[in-house]
Amino acid sequence: MMANLFDQFMSPTYLGMPLIVLALGLPWILWPSPSSRWLNNRLVTLQSWFLNRFTQQLLLPINTGGHKWALILASLMTFLLSMNLLGLLPYTFTPTTQLSLNMGLAVPFWLATVIIGMRNQPTAALGHLLPEGTPTPLIPVLIVIETISLFIRPLALGVRLTANLTAGHLLIQLIATAAFTLMTSMTTVALLTTSILFLLTLLEIAVAMIQAYVFVLLLSL
Repeated sequence: MMANLFDQFMSPTYLGMPLIVLALGLPWILWPSPSSRWLNNRLVTLQSWFLNRFTQQLLLPINTGGHKWALILASLMTFLLSMNLLGLLPYTFTPTTQLSLNMGLAVPFWLATVIIGMRNQPTAALGHLLPEGTPTPLIPVLIVIETISLFIRPLALGVRLTANLTAGHLLIQLIATAAFTLMTSMTTVALLTTSILFLLTLLEIAVAMIQAYVFVLLLSL
């Protein structure tokens, strides 16, 4: 048993080499490559259907000019979803539980949206810092508050993804440890705890998918 519950979130190493590069590259190997054939197997067809549905839902509130972001946002969604789900397997490492990785994804995308907004529509972009109809004495205060909230947005994106996945992994480990400990002394309670663990695992699968979608959705908005 681990001496520290947070040891599972440390980047694994083998012969002194970090294996996080392998964890980051593995999701792309598992996804099948699309082909130009008219008929594909079921896995490629399901993959194409999922990406099409996700892209349609994601680009629904975005104007036509923003549809050029479809490829990179769909790739980010696929990347996060794969890593979140693979991290639920035994003896695996979840890179998205690292705040540094999530911030490394959130900050460049957020900065790109801000720069593009300032370049293409500077009036509308700056107009978000001051709501319409604001009383004159509150104008300096609201501008400062909105500016702070704008710069906090990438931090909120990274912390939200990290905190949700970390909390789920910790709960699964705590309940699994309790079930293993109670198996010899209180079998009935251990079975009940195991059933709770199964339900929590299903919930964590849903959280892994939802958090990947929320991360990309908030970036696109």
